[in-house]
Amino acid sequence: MSLELQLKILPNKPGVYQFFDDKGEIIYVGKAKNLHKRVHSYFNKEHNGKTRLLVSKIKNIKTTIVDTEFDALLLENNLIKEFQPKYNIRLKDDKSYPWICIKNEPFSRIFLTRKLIYDGSEYFGPYSSVLIARTLLELIKSIYPLRTCKLDLTQEKIQSNKYTVCLEYHIHNCLGPCEGYQTLEDYNENIKEIREIIKGNFSEPLSSLKMKMMEYAEKTEFEKAQFIKEKLELLEKYQAKSTVISPTISEVDVFSIISDESAAYVNFFKIVRGRIIQSYTTEIKKKLEETEEEILEKSIIEIREKFKSFSKEIYIPFFIDLEIPGVKLFVPKIGDKRKILDLSEKNAKEYRLEKLKQVKITDPERHTNRIMAEMKNLLHLPKEPRLIEGFDNSNIQGTNPVSACVVFRNGRPSKGEYRIFNVKTVEGPNDFATMEEVIQRRYSRQLREGNELPQLILIDGGKGQLSSAYKSLENLGLAGKIPIIGIAKRLEEIYFPHDSIPLYLDKTSETLKVLQKVRDESHRYGITRHRNRRSKKTFTTELDTISGIGEKTIQLLLTHFKSVQGIKKSTKKELEELIGKKRADILFEYFEKEM
Repeated sequence: MSLELQLKILPNKPGVYQFFDDKGEIIYVGKAKNLHKRVHSYFNKEHNGKTRLLVSKIKNIKTTIVDTEFDALLLENNLIKEFQPKYNIRLKDDKSYPWICIKNEPFSRIFLTRKLIYDGSEYFGPYSSVLIARTLLELIKSIYPLRTCKLDLTQEKIQSNKYTVCLEYHIHNCLGPCEGYQTLEDYNENIKEIREIIKGNFSEPLSSLKMKMMEYAEKTEFEKAQFIKEKLELLEKYQAKSTVISPTISEVDVFSIISDESAAYVNFFKIVRGRIIQSYTTEIKKKLEETEEEILEKSIIEIREKFKSFSKEIYIPFFIDLEIPGVKLFVPKIGDKRKILDLSEKNAKEYRLEKLKQVKITDPERHTNRIMAEMKNLLHLPKEPRLIEGFDNSNIQGTNPVSACVVFRNGRPSKGEYRIFNVKTVEGPNDFATMEEVIQRRYSRQLREGNELPQLILIDGGKGQLSSAYKSLENLGLAGKIPIIGIAKRLEEIYFPHDSIPLYLDKTSETLKVLQKVRDESHRYGITRHRNRRSKKTFTTELDTISGIGEKTIQLLLTHFKSVQGIKKSTKKELEELIGKKRADILFEYFEKEM
């Protein structure tokens, strides 16, 4: 069946669609409320490079109809795991994370593992730190005597007296189930309480230990009662150290998401009885044009499955079109619920920063590409700003005005291309007119010499300076061809031409950091060159007042005689040999009048 015919007969029902290439391999799996509308959107809309490439490779389509959109989401998730299509996003593989395993066997062993074996055993985690998992496991083993051996403790083998107790029994770490000294029922009671501790439910184990302590005390078995009391204190101490959110929040899953152009970072908290018992953050690389809503939907399904979570409430940062049977989704606005969502988001941001720092060191090109893509998106630029030129004026009470032009390539300064402009046509301190002159001079020359034009011009200043610079671009026929923005210092507002409402970027944004670097560097460079010029001007003021003596002559004299006093002490013959008779006569006559 041709692709055109397949598109025509797509049903208007919820389900999952699979795209195949010319080799018959699955390249993408998606879910939809309406299969007909969703699949047609790939062929009817304009897309970016990656999506356009995907569409060009589609040779066959297969659909599966389901009852609800949630069923479609589950099926989509399973198909992605099974076939791992090239263009689908996937949560990062976390095989290296530690888990606590309760082994599926008689007299279950409990241990740390990084491998999940699907043999009916229970796995709790994954834990973000092996130290956290090990601390919890050590607490459990200090309270409950558990076997550590790998013996096959079936009832038949125990009754046949095949085994004998080991050292662990004699030092009271194990109660000797291998010789029948502890029943399976009694052992499983401990496992039941251990399971609750791992889940964060402390009330049942605490109640059980208190009851045992009281029983021993009533029987005047005070040594055993003291032993239980010590275990009880250990558990209470551990409980006190756990992160308390709010006793009003019982059992809830919390999800937050932070994203940039190339990846999304999803954080998950599992809260039980007002305490965070699990925290997990993952990075999801974007493949096509996935929105935060789409990524969050997939993440909720997969992470809940990973952690075997069945919470009936989920807190999320924004509304998503997802219905999970028997589960309520909330978007908290105030109070403790909002605070826990903010904490989750903070964890996602910190995780992202850690990843970006790693990439900056290990893969600087990828780091640069990500920043350039982010700048293009946030500043609504037609191209990535690989070449940025920044301008700043510098003068003190209108004296010796200069304007600095700094050049940044791929987000880094290119100091060899910096330029300083000595203002020629402006009298007095007039920032607007100075900016207009400098932009006119810079880009008229760039056009005349056929030099590369920037993808972004940054003006240090607000609407006034930006308007003046834009006026020069209009005169040169470059308005609209070179994006130009202004950055005001007070609140770091970003101004665009003909738009009175500024853009405010996130203070942690890489885009804002690059713009600040360009602005600060243009200011630094302008101030430094202005000071040098002003200092030099002050030093040569007396010579500058002599009519007929120009700047080059002054430089020649100072280089030779080192100072104005040195020039005054020189002979007329020395002056004539250096600057000629005419200029020597002018200088000699000026100095004689002074005396």
